[in-house]
Amino acid sequence: MRVLASISICALALAGCGNGEQKALQQELAALTKGAKGRVEPLPKLVAYTPVNYTAADLPDPFSAGKIAEGPKAATSVQSEGDRLYEAQKARPKEPLEAYPLESLAMVGTLQQKGQVYGLVKADTALYRVRPGNYMGQNFGVVTKIEDGEIVLKELIQDGSGDWSERITAVSLQESAGARK
Repeated sequence: MRVLASISICALALAGCGNGEQKALQQELAALTKGAKGRVEPLPKLVAYTPVNYTAADLPDPFSAGKIAEGPKAATSVQSEGDRLYEAQKARPKEPLEAYPLESLAMVGTLQQKGQVYGLVKADTALYRVRPGNYMGQNFGVVTKIEDGEIVLKELIQDGSGDWSERITAVSLQESAGARK
């Protein structure tokens, strides 16, 4: 009974506290909105839709993956050096590190065994040992040299006109997270 009485007294006290302020706010709001009327602008008129026929069906697709035509090339029976290199690369069996883009491979160190220097390469969670002559990356990259800080590769890439050429690139040694300060 006492608890019920104390709760009701607190409720009455709280109700009486804000009553004066609430009346003043209501009066001020009534004064500000006196004579105010809401006005909504009329919606704009809708323009009727007129369909347009597609007339570019016979033009080349700008989103196709085909290469840009340069015009007719002179017919030659001699195969270019790049084409011969590409054909040789297609004929040989693939090595495990050729399944990964070069950017996803990381050199983590070197290893010397019986006079042969090997590079240690991490791909996903596996560690691979490479030596000159092994292949890495998806551009037919053959390892040409292994140094303390990098693995040098010669890649075979295709340019925009479809010609194959070689480029030299390298995979650099990655620092471990614990060695950094």
